Amino acid sequence: MSPEPVPPPPPPPQCPGCDCGEPFAKRLEKGDEAFRAGEYEMAAELFRSMLAGLAQPDRGLCLRLGDALARAGRLPEALGAFRGAARLGALRPEELGELAGGLACALGRREWRLPAGRPGRAPEEPRREQPASAPVAPRDLLGCPRCQRLLHKPVTLPCGLTVCKRCVESGPARLQARRVNVVLSGLLEKCFPAECRVRKLAGQARGLQRQQQPEAALLRCDQALDLAPRDNSLLLLRAELHLTMKNYEQALQDANAVCQNEPLLTKGHHMKAQALSGLGRSKEVLKEFLYCLALNPECNSVKKEAQKVMCEVFFPASENVPQNLTSSIQSRILNSRLKAQCASHVNTQPLEEGGSAGGSKNPSEKSDVFRNTNSSVLYFTLGLHFEEDKEVLESILPVAPSTSLKRQFPNDLEDVHDLNGPGKIPKKDSSPQRNMTSNIGESPELSIDVTDFECALCMRLLFEPVTTPCGHTFCLKCLERCLDHAPHCPLCKEKLSELLASRNFNITILAEELIFRYLSDELSDRKRIYDEEMTELSNLTRDVPIFVCAMAFPTVPCPLHVFEPRYRLMIRRCMETGTKRFGMCLSAEHAGISEYGCMLEIKDVRTFPDGSSVVDAIGISRFRVLSHRHRDGYNTADIEYLEDEKVEGPAYEELTSLHDSVYQQSVSWFTSLQDHMKEQILSHFGLMPDRESEPQSNPSGPAWSWWILAVLPLERKAQLAILGMISLKERLLAIRRILVIITRKMNSRQELVNSRERNN
Repeated sequence: MSPEPVPPPPPPPQCPGCDCGEPFAKRLEKGDEAFRAGEYEMAAELFRSMLAGLAQPDRGLCLRLGDALARAGRLPEALGAFRGAARLGALRPEELGELAGGLACALGRREWRLPAGRPGRAPEEPRREQPASAPVAPRDLLGCPRCQRLLHKPVTLPCGLTVCKRCVESGPARLQARRVNVVLSGLLEKCFPAECRVRKLAGQARGLQRQQQPEAALLRCDQALDLAPRDNSLLLLRAELHLTMKNYEQALQDANAVCQNEPLLTKGHHMKAQALSGLGRSKEVLKEFLYCLALNPECNSVKKEAQKVMCEVFFPASENVPQNLTSSIQSRILNSRLKAQCASHVNTQPLEEGGSAGGSKNPSEKSDVFRNTNSSVLYFTLGLHFEEDKEVLESILPVAPSTSLKRQFPNDLEDVHDLNGPGKIPKKDSSPQRNMTSNIGESPELSIDVTDFECALCMRLLFEPVTTPCGHTFCLKCLERCLDHAPHCPLCKEKLSELLASRNFNITILAEELIFRYLSDELSDRKRIYDEEMTELSNLTRDVPIFVCAMAFPTVPCPLHVFEPRYRLMIRRCMETGTKRFGMCLSAEHAGISEYGCMLEIKDVRTFPDGSSVVDAIGISRFRVLSHRHRDGYNTADIEYLEDEKVEGPAYEELTSLHDSVYQQSVSWFTSLQDHMKEQILSHFGLMPDRESEPQSNPSGPAWSWWILAVLPLERKAQLAILGMISLKERLLAIRRILVIITRKMNSRQELVNSRERNN
């Protein structure tokens, strides 16, 4: 048998119905642009008119028309277009994405009146809004902000938020390593014993499930459900176990209960779809997948599963042309099938007006499917199985008896009520987690006393509670004082080096809220004691903190390396009170501290990972110690401030002359120093201050005089004696005498060096 001759290629098709003879490719590009712009009705009309003018159907054009009709909500017509494409070549699941989205959108609007959001954006679930004055229920106060359930094995994160341990298992390793909050865990066991028992059984069931022991896990799950029959998470867990054991009927029963309890829970519909798939009920499987897609359009895995089932339900393998046939054989088969089927349907099965297809007595209101019925291609693509497609869609998207299917998706579905759906939107007083344990009794108020929130260090009510990574909670100030001595937890001795290095002492929010709500009187007393302590520490004349270390002078910088625990505490208190001031004194052999000192002001504190710090301070004023004592390991003193006595008249003129003379003498001495010595002095003390025009403007005296006293090589006793002088004249005379002595020594030393050089 001789092979059939191949016909010559046809000329480039022209755009039908266009006076200007616009090319087919140009019209196709316009349709694609309209689709991308969201003009789906226009795109569908363009693709439909193009398809009507073709001598034989085009598969790509059928797919484009189906996508546009699905986006426009004209689902029966879209199904017909995809069915036509299936006859031209086997449909692949990935080609049904728009149809799946259109069906899911229509189903969501029908069942839950979800808004028709843009593709790829999940519809927003209705929010439960409570009045601002409405009290928070105890269960809500102790709820996990992530899973919205009662906390189970509460873990406090570094930010201060407390969540279930299971909610951080998929997070970073450093969060997984955090242990259960001991204080809050004990409180939950005390206030909600039954529900804690349920959560414990559920945790055991999940552990057994991970160990691939479904029978033992099912036993624990049944025990938990005896205590909380309406707990959706437990029902889902049991359904998952039944699926593992291939008990599809039992899995379907539990999944269906979840869908009834909470219609907007995507996982419930997905579990139900899996159970139905095991039972081979394809149409119901598709419906549940569409529910999932309506609730979460961004879930690509569910979308792929829905598209696979759609291929099975809408386009069975018998309707698809085998993939291994050549294009010429496909064309001959389709042309012969097209002529026979179109002739029989057009001549013997005309659609009646007012039928179940939603026809109207007015012919102009008929669906676009029936336009251009003289086109066999268009009728074959859209109208051949229109009634069958309607019936299939009605089985998935049931409609009210008196409604029309024409263009009812998604616009007209808002007024249609389906009594056979999986459930309705819950009222405002219910939520996916609210009804999970409604059978477990809940006390109207929590029974909390001071012992539930007692600091293990100070044995008082927790104030500014902070939780360590090991799960122990302390007052912030108590924990900081312990870490001053050793970087370990005071109770379990676990290393807290990382916490100490980060200084991430965030307040445990839940503990603070519970204390504020249930222990308000005790908290007020605790805060009053703290405020009294801060007021006492803020006094700058009584019990002033004293750093016994080195000599300090007014206006002169004094950097300090603080590493002793007592001084860490002292510096921290200075910062907390806001004074940022402490006294500096020398140690005295018999008295303990020197009689005179200098008040320093903290400019900056840089803390190192080991807890030590560098404190940048500067002297501001002098004082005399009246009495001194100890507080928490460091010295404190009652002091009186010193100021220079002011002079007038001839004494002032003499003081001014002396001031200028000593200043020039000081500059000359500093200039005569060797370069390396000057560099060391400048790096530590900074530049020498300029001469002041008014010597008595500063109560402590000219700044340059204190700078020169700080850099002069004097014994501490001499420095201390000059610091206690309240006469500027005497202090300037002392500086002059010191400079004369030092200059003589420098000159004699230089003469000795020169003499040795001459002798050599």
